[in-house]
Amino acid sequence: MKNNSKILLIITVVVVIALSWFFSIYNRLQVLDEQISANWAQVENQLLRRNDLIPNLVNTVKGYTRHEEGVYTKIAESRSKLAGSVGHGDVNAVSKSASELNSALSRLLVIVERYPELKADKNFIKLQDELTGTENRIAVARRDYNESIKTLNSIIRTFPTSIVASFAKIEKKEYLEIEEIKKEVPKVEF
Repeated sequence: MKNNSKILLIITVVVVIALSWFFSIYNRLQVLDEQISANWAQVENQLLRRNDLIPNLVNTVKGYTRHEEGVYTKIAESRSKLAGSVGHGDVNAVSKSASELNSALSRLLVIVERYPELKADKNFIKLQDELTGTENRIAVARRDYNESIKTLNSIIRTFPTSIVASFAKIEKKEYLEIEEIKKEVPKVEF
């Protein structure tokens, strides 16, 4: 009888330790997954902020450059694509749409170079500063998002955490990357 109670006690202790370990890892994975969602929301917020600033910038430039309709159309299309992809939360679509919008904005800024009176316009300068600040916020949000992805992906690839991740259906996440060509910041000289 005494041996049976010792064995039962040992089994109970082992089960409690195993369950504590499992729930500890499970909860940590849930916290990391939630952090990724929060960081993604920040990326979306900053992209939408930029999207909201662009029409003001375009309208200011339009006042000086009425004959550049192709660029304005491309910016409008790119903004629309980005807004749609942000709404769906598809990292790859957001990355592609953001790259297209960056390209269209680069063309707009090249046009601005041809109009010195536009570059001196106070509204344009203010909008340009706002856009620059937003680009910095996007970079920080993207870095934070990718760091949280790196943390989660690293943890779920290790044993025995991979077992708990598999059970919790937490899978490897995709990084938010921008194509190498699109990483160059448009050069604007005032």
